[in-house]
Amino acid sequence: MKLLVVGSVAFDAIETPFGKTDKILGGAATYIGITSSILGVKSGIVSIVGGDFPQEHLDMFTGRDINIEGIEIVKEGKTFFWSGKYHNDLNTRDTLATEVNVLENFDPKIPASMQDADVLLLGNLHPGVQLSVLEKMNQRPKLVILDTMNFWMDSAMDILKEMIAKTDVISINDEEARQLSGEYSLVKAAKKIHTMGPKFVIIKKGEHGALLFHDDKIFAIPALPLEEVFDPTGAGDTFAGGFAAYLAKKGKFDFETMKSALIVGSAMASFTVEKFGTERIEEVTEADMLKRVKEFKELTTFEVEL
Repeated sequence: MKLLVVGSVAFDAIETPFGKTDKILGGAATYIGITSSILGVKSGIVSIVGGDFPQEHLDMFTGRDINIEGIEIVKEGKTFFWSGKYHNDLNTRDTLATEVNVLENFDPKIPASMQDADVLLLGNLHPGVQLSVLEKMNQRPKLVILDTMNFWMDSAMDILKEMIAKTDVISINDEEARQLSGEYSLVKAAKKIHTMGPKFVIIKKGEHGALLFHDDKIFAIPALPLEEVFDPTGAGDTFAGGFAAYLAKKGKFDFETMKSALIVGSAMASFTVEKFGTERIEEVTEADMLKRVKEFKELTTFEVEL
């Protein structure tokens, strides 16, 4: 199955307690595309960059068999740029700079080669842009996965709710789930979000793992304990990429398959945080992924004698 990814391809400059970087490759669609390629899933990226975006990054995408026909290059423009500094706990950060640049006027163009995508993953963008993607597709994909954030809940709630109503799977963090639903209990929050449209609700809890809700079923996974965490940037996007790519690979969208997809997504995200930016995830092989998924299985499998 084909996976269509709509999201940012960008530059980041990151500072953590372990060091700092100059401008490096970033963006949600970047992490998702790389992750999909590791799982051997054919994906295409729809995004926009400026004339300052290096050819070597585009070559990296094509070298991984990622379709880049949907990446618009505005030669006279500049690529989206974000700079941030993480605190010692790596869970909180300060945004130092946000330069929207060409992303401000992003009008997604779906190439003919990706019109038949089976799975659509809408990265964290303005919900109006996300809606326009669905409207531009010749037919609705078999599965629509939505990533969003509290910024859009503050600034564009009405159109966000319209987008959520057309979504099969929504992926948000615990703070966002509470804000969206008005419920503090995550179980109650998920139930309320279900009524907005999505059949499946994923609530991410950072270093404490993630929860998957479907009807009255709940599945919880921990995060893999790591010796070293350098940079959490892109971990959530890698998680989404692993989740979506696994579903596209299996071609099934039931609760049991999504449970496995959640584990694959978490395993892939655990690689991303080990180095700055995309550096670590670009090194990962399928064998590395399988080894880490096995570690997850050993971490969570147990028998109890009563």
